[in-house]
Amino acid sequence: MNRLFSTITAGTLAASLTLCPIAVSAEEVTYPFTVTDQLGREVTIESEPQSLVSGYYISTSLLVALGLEDQLVGIEAKADTRPIYSLAAPQLLELPSVGTAKEFDLEGCAALDPDLVIIPAKLKDNIPAMEELGLTVIAVNPEDDEKLAESLLLLGAATNTQEKADLLEAYYVEKKEELDNALAEVEKPSVYLAGTGSVLTVAGGSMYQNSLIENAGATNAAAEITDASWTDISYEQLLAWNPDVILIAAEAEYTAQDVLNDENLSSVNAVANGAVYQFPNAFEAWDSPVTGCVLGSLWAASILHPQEYAPETFEAEVTNFYETFYDFTPDLSLIK
Repeated sequence: MNRLFSTITAGTLAASLTLCPIAVSAEEVTYPFTVTDQLGREVTIESEPQSLVSGYYISTSLLVALGLEDQLVGIEAKADTRPIYSLAAPQLLELPSVGTAKEFDLEGCAALDPDLVIIPAKLKDNIPAMEELGLTVIAVNPEDDEKLAESLLLLGAATNTQEKADLLEAYYVEKKEELDNALAEVEKPSVYLAGTGSVLTVAGGSMYQNSLIENAGATNAAAEITDASWTDISYEQLLAWNPDVILIAAEAEYTAQDVLNDENLSSVNAVANGAVYQFPNAFEAWDSPVTGCVLGSLWAASILHPQEYAPETFEAEVTNFYETFYDFTPDLSLIK
């Protein structure tokens, strides 16, 4: 995991650290060590964690990127639906499940006797019971660009892997700067990002996906929606927005062809011009705040502005990212 790391400049690293106030020095941690999690809780970790439980797929994938897959003793349910696990750390598929963000298996987690448990902030109501069982718990909330970086650096601090965390966060900053420079003069199309269940479910201006769209050199057709979750709309609203491009979530239950065949949308610019695309899902759902989320903006830029950010450049970056941070060479035929 050194090829890309050696290319990141000290200036880029310094710039990245100024973006995230919880960043810590890459010096080795001395335990006991206290961190502040993303619920604002101060949590003291008595010794360097040797066994970990992750109750959230985003924290699990971050831990794998930090080289901690062998310390994991339990993870969230439905691990077999995450391609990144089978590609980068197939042993995770054999681990016990600790449930979901809606139904966490508290007793099952405690039975694993982990040194540290990482859960999503939405499970905060479970924390008192977990602490009564003697578990050390930190909560993460990686729901936008900045919070994802904070989650990464928090996990790096808690597990004594700050150097790897700093380097991955610096990579995010470097790629965003590359896009900013490449797309500085482009005309920005209007993009509608549709959710998993229906083309009439959309990501508004307060969601992570809004920054993905903007980073890719476009504007969010649904930016006026301020809900922090996916929002259902009407055909009439989608027709009124009339986006230039429709992007579909990686894990959608429908296809781009389904949208193109929808007679209710035939007059929408995106449909009339055949500009409907679905995010690839061969490795991770890049349209969500996963470890490889920066690739979502790079992919979208290669679709929206192929002259300024070539598809070949994007494909090379996919290989670079997964070889560097996950130690496998991706099959690029799966994203074409």
